[in-house]
Amino acid sequence: MSLAALRDTIDSLTQSPVLWVPGLVCGVLASALWLVLIQTGTFFASRLLVIFSMFALLFIIGMLAAIKKNTNTVRGLIANGVSYYFNVLVPTLIIVFSIVIIFILVVLTLGLLGMKLEEGAGLFTFLSFGVVLPTVFLTFFYDTAVVFDEKKVFESLGRSIEVVTMHLGEVFLFFAGCLLILVSISFAFMVVWTALLADRLEPITRYTQTQNQSFTPDHLIGMIGSDGVWITALVIFWYMTFLIPILYTYKACFYRLIAVKTAPVQQQFGEYDSKGRWYKY
Repeated sequence: MSLAALRDTIDSLTQSPVLWVPGLVCGVLASALWLVLIQTGTFFASRLLVIFSMFALLFIIGMLAAIKKNTNTVRGLIANGVSYYFNVLVPTLIIVFSIVIIFILVVLTLGLLGMKLEEGAGLFTFLSFGVVLPTVFLTFFYDTAVVFDEKKVFESLGRSIEVVTMHLGEVFLFFAGCLLILVSISFAFMVVWTALLADRLEPITRYTQTQNQSFTPDHLIGMIGSDGVWITALVIFWYMTFLIPILYTYKACFYRLIAVKTAPVQQQFGEYDSKGRWYKY
């Protein structure tokens, strides 16, 4: 199933250039966010992150719908994104806020018990692996459920849980494929970034253990300089341009294949009359 979805992903990306548009948009937004972070710090960058994420979501949803409907134009991609936008946005916010509320409640509980955050590190670890990861795992296909199955807000969450629980092995293989794609693309662009800035990063290889322990992101920015910041922005742009379309197309193709095997059963209620005719209630 995962290999079949990967083949469909390659075919879709090569035959429909419009699927690369969300990657270009995310690349521009991510590069701009990087430059804002360097110039103004986290205050403005954190607020832009929310705005950019909501804007990028429009194109990602449009890409999922384009795969379903074989849309080949940017206008059609945006129109599809608008039509499904709020049905995807609402469950996204529900998942995010549920996780945030859980962590807030934990912090408040630790405070009432007089415990410091360091003392509650084990509890935070449990929440990360025992609550957050299962939540993301089970609800991962909510957006594809909205687009491909025309589900509403809470129906999409239930449909995602249904698909995952009925095909655990195949879903685990899918996540392994996603991880492999993520690591491969990340490693490739890390090599490119290192090669472009090799002369400036070379002193790091001679650092002592003490220098490595005291090394901070600010030191790195100072080493690469202003043109290195722009080079990094360019690498980020191309990284997102490739990563987003490949991962989300793979996700859509996998869901399209597995949803056929997990078609929801429509139970009908009624009875037969004396002549064998069926009457639905």
